Amino acid sequence: MTAASGPVGLGIIGAGVIAAQYLDQLTAYPDVEVRALGDLRPEAAAARAAQYGISAHGPVATVLEDPAIEIVINLTIPAAHHDVSRSILEAGKHVWTEKPLVTTREDAAALLSAARERGLRLGGAPDTVLGAGVQTGLRALRDGEIGEPRSALARFRSPGPESWHPQPDFLFQRGAGPLYDMGPYYLTSLVLAYGPVTSVSAVGSRSVTSRTIGSGPRSGESFAVEVPTRLQGLLRFAGGTSAAVEFSFDEPFDRPHVLELSGSTGTLALPDPNQFTGVTSRAARGEEDWTEREATGAVGGRGLGTLEMARALRADRPHRLTGELAAHVLDIMIGLDEATAVDGSVPVDSTAAVPELLPEDFDPLAATL
Repeated sequence: MTAASGPVGLGIIGAGVIAAQYLDQLTAYPDVEVRALGDLRPEAAAARAAQYGISAHGPVATVLEDPAIEIVINLTIPAAHHDVSRSILEAGKHVWTEKPLVTTREDAAALLSAARERGLRLGGAPDTVLGAGVQTGLRALRDGEIGEPRSALARFRSPGPESWHPQPDFLFQRGAGPLYDMGPYYLTSLVLAYGPVTSVSAVGSRSVTSRTIGSGPRSGESFAVEVPTRLQGLLRFAGGTSAAVEFSFDEPFDRPHVLELSGSTGTLALPDPNQFTGVTSRAARGEEDWTEREATGAVGGRGLGTLEMARALRADRPHRLTGELAAHVLDIMIGLDEATAVDGSVPVDSTAAVPELLPEDFDPLAATL
């Protein structure tokens, strides 16, 4: 189903808040064409499609039945990721899915198997790690700017999204919380830096059992909190390095995001991995002064990973953010979640290949196909 040339046809399932972020970018990229938008609520698909001039919209079948669509982007809630991605594969189309890949190890294995059996591609967010910010930090690591890698520190700390998100319930249900919602950005960055993780340990807590929506038509409505809203963990990598991580929705205000890589000769402070750009700073061992390295590379937004996957599809080469990588990050998160209930470490049995860095001259706005 891969054409020799020309833009790759895309479809999107899920017309929620994040769909706008994808469409802002994808409708500007000449190497892809967004052909249809589907949602369980056809009226939501119609409203979002009207914003971006997409003529085809309606129920999910609108996307799955279009023979010109090669890659379908799954932007549904985490609990629906497996079933929706499975239906996309069964329709003979490649999948790009928002994070997390799915919510269980079993579903991840089943999805990877289904893709392999059909000769289809499976890719997954976060694609922020392909942006100039994180990629510049990874290049500095590769270039030996901190010597031999030894450890890392990652922290995301905020009050939680209920004050600004109009439908925040799903972010506090199973498969979400700060670990599954924000963890993929930091954990994927750490795997790209240090390789696969072999075991984890963690402690976690839940500060309150319900929260209140602070904006939108449901403002003032309370909802149940089902997951830990603070988790602190330790990661052990196959290469011998380690990392301390913290993910929290329990802070009184937003705290600075931290993603630091430390080695034998210094430390790199990478920018917020939930953004596509930002400054990387370096401090030499024993010194307090930081020097900045401006970001170079691809600048864009959500949809960058789909574009990279589309170009890889046309070139018949592996794409970078594979389903295996997303499944390994999921395995790490599930392990951290499980570790909060046990006194000891939890093994991470999966693994994933670390992709090559994105070329610095990767231009999303170039027509290359």
